[in-house]
Amino acid sequence: MNKPDTVTSATWLSRNAMALLTIIILMAYAGFIQWVWGWNTIILVWEEVGLAPICAALALLLATYFLRTWRIYDYFPHQTAGHFARLFRVVQIHNLLNIMLPFRSGETSFPLLMKKEFDVRLARGTSALLVMRLFDLHALLAAAGLGLILEKNTVPVRGLWVVFLLLPVAAFAARGPVFKLAHHLAPQKAKTIIHELQAGLPVDGRAFLRAWGVTIINWFVKIAVLAWVLVLMGSLSLPAGFGGALGGELSSVLPVHAPGGVGTYPAGITAGAIGFGASSDEAALLSLGKAAVNLHLLVVLSSLIGTALALFVPARK
Repeated sequence: MNKPDTVTSATWLSRNAMALLTIIILMAYAGFIQWVWGWNTIILVWEEVGLAPICAALALLLATYFLRTWRIYDYFPHQTAGHFARLFRVVQIHNLLNIMLPFRSGETSFPLLMKKEFDVRLARGTSALLVMRLFDLHALLAAAGLGLILEKNTVPVRGLWVVFLLLPVAAFAARGPVFKLAHHLAPQKAKTIIHELQAGLPVDGRAFLRAWGVTIINWFVKIAVLAWVLVLMGSLSLPAGFGGALGGELSSVLPVHAPGGVGTYPAGITAGAIGFGASSDEAALLSLGKAAVNLHLLVVLSSLIGTALALFVPARK
């Protein structure tokens, strides 16, 4: 007699298991923060920094979301033309799922959302996402090079950084022979994947320069903002602030990524800051940990604000 209710409950749990797990982890994280520092101490750090810098940081972080949207808008000009607002909604939902779901499982939402909203084939959306993620990883590592230049400003370091920065240009210029050789050497089953990867590249040199340039600007702005806030909150040197910002962002692109970045993002910030010269004594570590948690909360808040704005845009009927 109660079987339908039991089945319905089981179905609801299976559909919402990831959301429930995320909520439980966030609640545990909130309890951990209260236990180690206390929320009053965390809020006090925000008050010491001031409302104006926090609002400026949030505005700049939101601006990076619009840059990401424009990159995809330019990547799929025929499918997305005249629908920037709807694409912003897709980008923000994808970004929030990426933050909240573990092990990068949120990435799978992008090709599905692009298929639903703009009729982009799943293989095309997936290959384009892979190419854009390679752009993102390169830009992040290039930003890390900037932090290294701040710490060790020598001619060889600057030269190596410029060479690394321009690597995607050389790779795109050589794409023809590389893909021809790959098609020749790859087994038959892999040729479809290679073809889709090739289709995921920008259509020409100008499209490549736009996508690459926007990616560089986007990540350099984001890392600079996060480093600035970390310096304000943790009283760190600028190289250590850069290292902390990079450590947090690199932790979010690795496969081992907790829901909401709980634990992994602040740990990445701490490791990156220490790697770039921050003190590792007990008092300094406690201060750095508090600043890392605050920066993580700022990133999550910016994502939630962006998603809230995007939800005002109606989905495709």
